[in-house]
Amino acid sequence: MEFSLTEEQKSLRDAVIRFARQEIKHDLSLCDKEGRFPIESWKKCAEMQIMALPFAEEYGGCGSDFLTTVVVLQALAYGCKDAGLVHAVITQILCGIQINLFGSLEQKNQYLPMLCQGEKIFAQAITEPEAGSDALGAMRTLALKVDDGYVLNGTKVFISNGPIADVVIVFALTDPAARRLDGVSTFLIEKDNPGFEQCRPIEKMGLCTLQNGELVFRDCRVSPTALIGREGQGAIIFNESMEWERSLMPAAHLGTLERVLETCVGYARKRSAFGQPIGKFQAVANKIVDMKTVFELGRLILYKAASIKSQGRRAGMEASIAKLFISEGLKQSCLDAVQVHGGYGFTREYELERDLRDSVAATIYSGTSELQRSIISRLMGL
Repeated sequence: MEFSLTEEQKSLRDAVIRFARQEIKHDLSLCDKEGRFPIESWKKCAEMQIMALPFAEEYGGCGSDFLTTVVVLQALAYGCKDAGLVHAVITQILCGIQINLFGSLEQKNQYLPMLCQGEKIFAQAITEPEAGSDALGAMRTLALKVDDGYVLNGTKVFISNGPIADVVIVFALTDPAARRLDGVSTFLIEKDNPGFEQCRPIEKMGLCTLQNGELVFRDCRVSPTALIGREGQGAIIFNESMEWERSLMPAAHLGTLERVLETCVGYARKRSAFGQPIGKFQAVANKIVDMKTVFELGRLILYKAASIKSQGRRAGMEASIAKLFISEGLKQSCLDAVQVHGGYGFTREYELERDLRDSVAATIYSGTSELQRSIISRLMGL
């Protein structure tokens, strides 16, 4: 099966690569070291309409299909070396998807234009301190229904964009007895809502420019209009969002992998040892060949998932396979890239050590590799 890009998609991909190389100019080494979010580069991405890709023009979007969105995010990660920034952009898009698919007309009109323009930063709050991969089944954040809306109490953790978000999509229990079936609901909460606290960013091994942190809800009162979709529809919203997330995040991983692969090919051609380029040694060539194999096969499964989603069909199996295969392949490829570069690969100057640190997170967020294997086996009927 071949997934050929249209001329328009190719042109858009090339334009995004040029944009990323020419316009995203923040000092990544310094931002990575200080754990600082590059807000100016975020604004540049918004001006390029990257956050607006899959949304209707009436909300300020581009009306792009799923595959085009995947292609653009792959191009962004290929041209931009800041994986944390790319992750933040994808989080913004994912929040918009939930509002677009399940929100009321009023919610769409209120939030989607500011989301598409990057005017407000969005976050989705699912993970909890004691939940981990069992996000719905072990959820403890409660949304108690009262006469004038809901009162939320609980804590979310590792929330991407959380410490800097203007708007947060929160998953909470409205029926603790039902839990993962129809006991979870989804709410839109703005940062100035009383009872809502955003904690300081967590210091991490990688993705240091991405702001992750705890969100605390203490008697946080919201109106009925804050509910996304119907009460008890949270699991449906979660599952649809995960299909998007497990395709869009691997698109970024694939872009990073392509850049790392090209870096290794160039280095193996010019770096000599024992009188010949190191690429002539089978031990080095095999590592680079493995990178190429992961890239080509990863692109096939990812584009298949994206094509299925573009047709409006479910792609749970394909999305989980793409997430598992590409994230694990990226981590191994980054480790091999450091090895190919030897001592230089271990230095900050060559930037591969940052790619390696960032790649480890890819196998954890959006469901760990172990969870993806469980999902795939279940979908196979095992």
